[in-house]
Amino acid sequence: MVLSNQDRKEIFAKHGISENDTGSASAQVAHITSRLNYLQDHFKNNKKDHHSRRGLLKLVGQRRRLLDYIKRKDVQQYRTLIADLGIRK
Repeated sequence: MVLSNQDRKEIFAKHGISENDTGSASAQVAHITSRLNYLQDHFKNNKKDHHSRRGLLKLVGQRRRLLDYIKRKDVQQYRTLIADLGIRK
């Protein structure tokens, strides 16, 4: 995949509940966002890669569902997460 183990550890340490937390919704959203950022750059060079585009759309939907969950549970955490990741305008 795109991210090295060190990059993943940094993402999970920053956005997870603890340093080794990989399962919380906020950590998963941060990881998916980094994967989506890579795919956006990938599509600038590979415009006809429709198989990866399907994966991109699945990741966007997964991130949307996780963000909806976070918003239902804790609105303040939702707002800080989208501000940190720069998802919304």
